[in-house]
Amino acid sequence: MSTPTTRTVRRGLGAGLRATSKVLPEHARAHNRSLVLQHLFHEGPTSRADLARATSLTRVTISDLVNVLLAEGLVEELGVQPGRRVGKPAILVGMRTDAYQIVAVDLSDDAVMRGAVMTLTGEAVVRRSLPVAGHVGDELVDLLTRFARTLISAATRPVIGVGVGSPGVVDGAGRVVEAPNRQWTDLPLAAILTDRLALPVHVANDANSAALGEYTYGGAADSMLVLTVGQGVGAGVMVDGSRVHGAADAAGELGHVTVVEDGEQCACGRRGCLETVLAAPALRRAVAGLDPAAADEALAGVGRTLGAALAPVVGALNLGEVLLSGPADLLDGALRSAALQTLTDRTMPATAAGLRLRMATLDEDVVLAGAAVLVLAAQLGVS
Repeated sequence: MSTPTTRTVRRGLGAGLRATSKVLPEHARAHNRSLVLQHLFHEGPTSRADLARATSLTRVTISDLVNVLLAEGLVEELGVQPGRRVGKPAILVGMRTDAYQIVAVDLSDDAVMRGAVMTLTGEAVVRRSLPVAGHVGDELVDLLTRFARTLISAATRPVIGVGVGSPGVVDGAGRVVEAPNRQWTDLPLAAILTDRLALPVHVANDANSAALGEYTYGGAADSMLVLTVGQGVGAGVMVDGSRVHGAADAAGELGHVTVVEDGEQCACGRRGCLETVLAAPALRRAVAGLDPAAADEALAGVGRTLGAALAPVVGALNLGEVLLSGPADLLDGALRSAALQTLTDRTMPATAAGLRLRMATLDEDVVLAGAAVLVLAAQLGVS
């Protein structure tokens, strides 16, 4: 997609300046619209006057925006603000979060794709799952297309878009740069699905989606990391309320950081990656046949390794919390306690003060919730 900058370069300086004068007002309108919807989404029904104060926009601008949003069916008037006795009665305006729906798909599991039709506030209205049955490459894209169509047809309200949380490295345009287990390389997944489904489709890495879900729906801190533990290990990072992408859209690939010298072979081809000790299958092998005390000690050992791997990240970014998403019977106990202790021991007191390491709030729905946020953010400017 052309940006204002690329358009300026292509047309020359004079034409670029003329183009910019047309682009900026459109951009400003989109930004103001996002401010209003963001406030209504998170704060609930608000009068026009209070919206103007909260967003620092003029009352005239707010009035125009609200009229447009009313016409679009995204907001509605909810009657007179209670408790006001002086002056003209203030009419409350609220976002119609139940009037539209989002289709979300979670591809993080090798064996099954999970999907849901969700409200704008993250509640699942319809749930579906479909065995992957060994499909990879183009066959998996075809299966995903059929699955998404099934979910769209099950929606009970107009669908504003489709969000997909996918394993692998995914760029900002929804192109899967590399997902070896799915045999996807340089795959424009978002563009393919948008064309096939005739709806806006947004794709991001599954762990990054999990971070978005916990931030928007799970009450996570503005600066935090969500570590997803399943068949593999991934991480999504938020700093000051913004998702961290990285230079090659690969931020959060903690699963393939080497933590054990001459350790086990990893699926990536190297040895001793964090994934070889922390992925769910590795944890289950580590505790198989052990009594509870021995199992706790084995899990604590992995927790200390995890804490050592996380400490530089937490210290460098001054994160407020780390969330673990995965099997609670393995993660929420000796492993989590040992990881937190190691994190605290290996970071400055100013960094470690108040640091929390806890289980994710949204459990198995975390990627679905994040996929919904992808659509919310892209289509409505709400996150």
